[in-house]
Amino acid sequence: MNITDTKPALSRRVFLLGAASASASLGGCAATAPTRTQLVAPAAYRPIEEAPDNGELEARYASLMDDGHAIPAVPYQKMDPKYYRQRVTDPTGEAPGTVVVDTPSRFLYLVEAGGTAMRYGVGIGRMGFAWEGEGIIHWRQHWPRWKPPSEMIIRRPELEKYSVANGGMDPGVDNPLGARALYIFKNGEDTLYRLHGSPEWHSIGKAMSSGCVRLVNQDVIDLYERVPYHARIVVYQSPLRDQGLPA
Repeated sequence: MNITDTKPALSRRVFLLGAASASASLGGCAATAPTRTQLVAPAAYRPIEEAPDNGELEARYASLMDDGHAIPAVPYQKMDPKYYRQRVTDPTGEAPGTVVVDTPSRFLYLVEAGGTAMRYGVGIGRMGFAWEGEGIIHWRQHWPRWKPPSEMIIRRPELEKYSVANGGMDPGVDNPLGARALYIFKNGEDTLYRLHGSPEWHSIGKAMSSGCVRLVNQDVIDLYERVPYHARIVVYQSPLRDQGLPA
């Protein structure tokens, strides 16, 4: 099916933020405490995509040129089908335009008007590098430079050449931040937490990055085009069903 839709409008409602950030990780990622909300899911009116066919998947995950960078095709046949990008009934109950990350299930949702959400499979950070709470997608970037934080360089001195002082790693298909990066702020400050692309399609559905939420490059490009300006983001470290709705 054609998945291109008009972007949902950004909710303007005020929200509570999580506690202060803790340990830093990949591309600069940090941990905070969550804020819980009572969730109420509306009825869906958009078509729900139960199982994309091979033609749709071939087009969705095909190779492409983007800003002069050749992004290779994703061998989607080797991925768990539940992590394919698709429209689903919204399980979050959040306002349209909100990004919700269900870390245990390895899903990211972009809530749409009318009870649906675009769902993306993600890879998440190893235990000890996870972030949760609420924030704002304050900054977005095409083909970002990767500048590992000092904490990561201490653990991996070979990354010193990509430090902030050295200007970071050039954009490209091998850059750990991939084709797009969405930067999460709270209280006007960078949390060092990112949603970003990745060339490592095999990491989707797994906990193997150093803390941030990664998507295949084709999916992060799609998400980037849909996310409203200054979208709200909520990250849960317990399943959505524990928040009062079925996952």
